[in-house]
Amino acid sequence: MCPIGCAVTVKSDGSGNITQIIGNKCKKGETYVRDEFTNPMRVLTSTVAVEGAAISRLPVRTSNVIPKDKLSDCMNEIQKVKVNAPIKICDKIIKNILGLGVDVIATRDLS
Repeated sequence: MCPIGCAVTVKSDGSGNITQIIGNKCKKGETYVRDEFTNPMRVLTSTVAVEGAAISRLPVRTSNVIPKDKLSDCMNEIQKVKVNAPIKICDKIIKNILGLGVDVIATRDLS
């Protein structure tokens, strides 16, 4: 399923090469399907532990997409983190997580 809602069928040669894409209604859908088939990427959202604030968890997300197969490894790193208030939205909580060139950032202010 593409983000626009088209039901898409992908045919491959069995070795990971796409031979045909059927059902997309635009070029953007074709690009999305190719990327999703060969290298799916996701934005990761989670929380980290907080000390010195009224709430115990801070919502965070990756600043950009990361490979889907790295989600679990990133979650393991995020679970190790504990931050101290105050925190501002978009503060970098983890810089360059797993060397992927993507930061984990705060998604809210916390005082």
